[in-house]
Amino acid sequence: MYEFFDIRFGFAFIASGLACISIIMLSSANLRIGLRREDILAVQSAHSQPTPRIGGVALVLSLLGFSAFVPSSVLSSYMLFCLSLAPVFAAGLCEDLGRRVPPRYRMAASALSSLFAIALFQTWFSRTDIVFLDPLMAFAPFAIAMTVFMGATACNAFNLIDGLNGMAAGTAILAALGLAAIAVELGDTLGVQASFLLVAALFGFLLFNYPFGKIFLGDAGAYSIGFILVWIAVYLMSRSPDLSGVALILIFFWPTADTIFSIYRRSIRRRAVSQPDRLHYHQFVMRALEVVWLGRGSRHVANPLATTVLMPLVATPVLLGVAFWNNTQAAAIALIACSIAFVASYVAGIRLAPKLRRAGAPALQPIPGE
Repeated sequence: MYEFFDIRFGFAFIASGLACISIIMLSSANLRIGLRREDILAVQSAHSQPTPRIGGVALVLSLLGFSAFVPSSVLSSYMLFCLSLAPVFAAGLCEDLGRRVPPRYRMAASALSSLFAIALFQTWFSRTDIVFLDPLMAFAPFAIAMTVFMGATACNAFNLIDGLNGMAAGTAILAALGLAAIAVELGDTLGVQASFLLVAALFGFLLFNYPFGKIFLGDAGAYSIGFILVWIAVYLMSRSPDLSGVALILIFFWPTADTIFSIYRRSIRRRAVSQPDRLHYHQFVMRALEVVWLGRGSRHVANPLATTVLMPLVATPVLLGVAFWNNTQAAAIALIACSIAFVASYVAGIRLAPKLRRAGAPALQPIPGE
């Protein structure tokens, strides 16, 4: 894969890092306009200190700046793609800057971004390699609707896992590397370089997000990451009939599984899907570390440690997706196995952690439905 690496990606890394430094240095001003007290007190918050949450601005600025290095043959497509990103980025940024944007409007913005991309590039997911869906995917309006839905789901899924230092960025880096590896198998230089570009920008941000959480992605950053990754996947799918749609699901497994399981938990407890909770998988792991080993008042350690614990679990389905990139049957078996392991480990952990609870440690909520 090294032969696809371009030294110019260093610009995206440096630009992202410098933008993060600028935001952090101006944090007092940013906090006045970009942080609400309820963000710290929110039930899903895994942080206890006010921190600038406009890291998405740093990412997008680095990607826009990289346009100076984009070959003229693809520059117009690159800028059009950045244009299609604008609606979902703007909706997320408004939320990050303290302008309340209802979830349905943010979902609509992510759908609008996908519609723009479809209109501009005339491409979408035309198949999934899921038996009962593919006959419907042959009908273009249905395939377009599914592509819009998948894009919006990915945007929101990365936003939901953005609860720990390095969690969303680390997951996105692994997904992008997985897509890059598949693009190498396809011999698609553009797909590899698009993935590496995102990885470089994310690493520039990650330097300041993990482990100490000096800056957060925010909604704009999480939505943008999800959107970019999905459209790299759309591009790769359009380039090769051999690429398995199920393998791509494995690449996106962790944020997708967490989102679906979160919806299930809320439905069991008769809560609205848009309502926040504090029992996402990553939040459970962080709180379990506090309950079992670290004790009360250790959030500053438990937060990045939980990310470290989870990264091998996040990487496993990505590696399986790469291994079975052109083998739908094997990818489907791997997907089922990962899904069972995800749910079983969550349920087992929720039940076991209270029994191992340290004295004085905060309690875990009971598993929904019990």
